Amino acid sequence: MVRFADSVAIRMSGGSLYLIEKKLVIVVSDGLVFANCIARHRTRAPMMIWTPNKVTFLRVGVGFVSVGLFGRNAWLNLLAVALTVATIGLDVLDGHIARTKRMATPEGAQIDILGDRMVENMYFTYFAVVGMVSLWLPMLFFARGAATDFLRGLAMKSGQFGWGASAMLPNKWARAVVASRWSRGMYATLKCLCFCYLGLELALTQGPVALLGPVTPDLRAAIRLGAQLLAWATAGFCVIRGVPVLLEGWKYFAEKLPGHSSRQRPEGTAA
Repeated sequence: MVRFADSVAIRMSGGSLYLIEKKLVIVVSDGLVFANCIARHRTRAPMMIWTPNKVTFLRVGVGFVSVGLFGRNAWLNLLAVALTVATIGLDVLDGHIARTKRMATPEGAQIDILGDRMVENMYFTYFAVVGMVSLWLPMLFFARGAATDFLRGLAMKSGQFGWGASAMLPNKWARAVVASRWSRGMYATLKCLCFCYLGLELALTQGPVALLGPVTPDLRAAIRLGAQLLAWATAGFCVIRGVPVLLEGWKYFAEKLPGHSSRQRPEGTAA
């Protein structure tokens, strides 16, 4: 065997590829083998990369579990409230990852919106079914979400998205109401407060195993009033955030209406 500065030469009769004590062995055609030293690498388990879409799917799953725990007993109601906070926190996290990791895409934005719709409708539908909020609340959220998502879809087909040079909302006031951080943060805060308040009311005052036990009619009425005010405040802010989308998105819908093109042309202009 002949040793060189950074390699080892070995005379062998056959030709093959070997790994000898962490050295890469390359066989030359005439039987001279050079084993170049290579760095030792520790084997690491592949780390799971959390993308905004994965966080959104996790958020929806946690929301499903949370709503499924409500109404079973007082302690599970409290656990559901904790999971509700986690659900809203994951909503904030997916946006943070999208911004900091530069993973924001139009498709990802649509998935995030879909997650929002599913979570909102799950919670408000459950609380409406058990009689804690008006049935009009989930109906309002469903109608508002269906209308804005439909118009967003038409805008996307025209190449308009929610941000950048191709923004669907060109006006600063519209972007501030719909897409600004303070608007999204306030809406997430209102939803978190509303869902947690209703969950705590369920755990503390509703059912035979309520943690507070029987409460006076005046206290129950005060708690109920707080729930209604918070629920309708959340719904009101939801509608306010949807108005700019409805106003700006209507033009994409109007373009599809029969006779739209003829109304846009001056009189006497050839088609």
